[in-house]
Amino acid sequence: MSRTVSSWILSSARSSIILQGKGRWYSICIPNRNKIQWKLVFSKTCPYPAGSCSLDRTFSFPKAFRHTSTEEEHLSFQLSPAQINDILRAGELSHRTLDLNGKNANSVLRFESNQLASNSPIEDRRSAATCLQTAGMMFGVFDGHAGAACAQAVSERLLHYIAVSLMPRQSLEEIELAVEAMKPVRPILQWHRHPNDVEYQEITSQYFENLRVYWQHLLDLDTEPGFSLEEAMICAFKRLDSDISLEVQAPQENELMRNIALQVAFSGATACVAHIDGVHLHVANTGDCRAVLGVREEDGTWSTLPLTRDHNAYDEFEIRRLKREHPRSEEKTLFVNDRLLGILMPSRAFGDVQLKWSKELQHSILENSCDVEALNIYQYVPPNYHTPPYLTAEPEVTYHKLRSKDKFLVIASDGLWEMLSNEKVVKLVAGHLTELNMQKPPLTFKKPVNLGYMHNLLLQRKSKGLASLDQNTATHLIRHAIGSNEYGEVDPEKLAAMLTLPEDLARMYRDDITVTVVHFNSETIEDYYRSH
Repeated sequence: MSRTVSSWILSSARSSIILQGKGRWYSICIPNRNKIQWKLVFSKTCPYPAGSCSLDRTFSFPKAFRHTSTEEEHLSFQLSPAQINDILRAGELSHRTLDLNGKNANSVLRFESNQLASNSPIEDRRSAATCLQTAGMMFGVFDGHAGAACAQAVSERLLHYIAVSLMPRQSLEEIELAVEAMKPVRPILQWHRHPNDVEYQEITSQYFENLRVYWQHLLDLDTEPGFSLEEAMICAFKRLDSDISLEVQAPQENELMRNIALQVAFSGATACVAHIDGVHLHVANTGDCRAVLGVREEDGTWSTLPLTRDHNAYDEFEIRRLKREHPRSEEKTLFVNDRLLGILMPSRAFGDVQLKWSKELQHSILENSCDVEALNIYQYVPPNYHTPPYLTAEPEVTYHKLRSKDKFLVIASDGLWEMLSNEKVVKLVAGHLTELNMQKPPLTFKKPVNLGYMHNLLLQRKSKGLASLDQNTATHLIRHAIGSNEYGEVDPEKLAAMLTLPEDLARMYRDDITVTVVHFNSETIEDYYRSH
């Protein structure tokens, strides 16, 4: 590799003092003579000895090509195309929806997802599931900060809370009777997971018990037919965040479960979840993940329809909301350096009890805990912390009725949107779909069909270059996000350099990236309008 890219990255990174990009590290800016120092307050990283109580789960991407320190001599950024593909495609997940007859009668044709880590371990999470006791599919992207614990918990639990909120009273009663009788409970969701997607197995039973308390609460409301979809999503978000807060305050069975509850509550996560049922699309968003619809107009051009807005200091609605919720004397201190209280980039998130609890409650919980420093938890009360809570997990919910010209939905963490605009993402997906379709020679079968004939057809496809393309659209977006040059083309040298950056530099140039692309079935959507 030429030294142009690699030398520039290393030298500029080593001489940098201010962290680049819009990363969401908990940080405070401390003037020091003529320099600026960044002190990591909550998300300080430290190695954990064997047997310590670190609970971060690692997403096992191949790491053989990644440097561990900028101090290494003779850093090499050389990667073969095959090695680049191995790294980029390690987190790929795809699923095609079929009904019992093998035909697709779902408005969701398929979905594709992928992740690329910057933090070690990755702090992003994702979820995808089919609702089994209600209609529809759900897709979620969760961007963690100050550790992965909160994003992990929310990715495991939130879709269940939404599904339970949507279930009719009779179904909730059946589940409750089954649990009381210690009989098997019919599953609520069918998960679509990558083999490396992890779960908090140690605390699953407690999560289920708290979910049960929630559906018991819904039964006590004695209302039928229950929530609208928008109400269900809002209620589920708020209830889960409340449970996260209460679980760390309640007595726990053992130290491990208490440590998990502490890490979940004192880290944080933004969330964007889409629920798709026929032509009805609802998107609930808390924080700065984003959902964007790709629309193909009648003249063949593509347009972009954003379904979320980023909740941060750049959003006037969020600034006005927070000013309404706090005294006028705090107007100038709510956002400092474009961060909430000078600490946090997003203005809505799960967890982050440091910005929700009173000072007294924080002190009480941490004082009675085990070695919180070993858990990566650092008590810090920002200046001008007078009227908590300053942070909420309540989502904004957007409804959109799908049309046949709505072709795909992209949900992604801000690691993607920091690199690519909404319009660029839609353009890349549209171009990629066109390229894939153009390079697929039609499989015209001559009867009788034999294995040799099929083998020749597959070889024809491969010879036309199809094998060199990313089959997963999410991978295609990630490749362009980190590897594009000023002309919008993937630069192999830049791509290799970004993938092999040492761990202590990677976060300065890119964030964790998680992308899910949902492709819609235009025929099914058209059938809906023909029959209504």
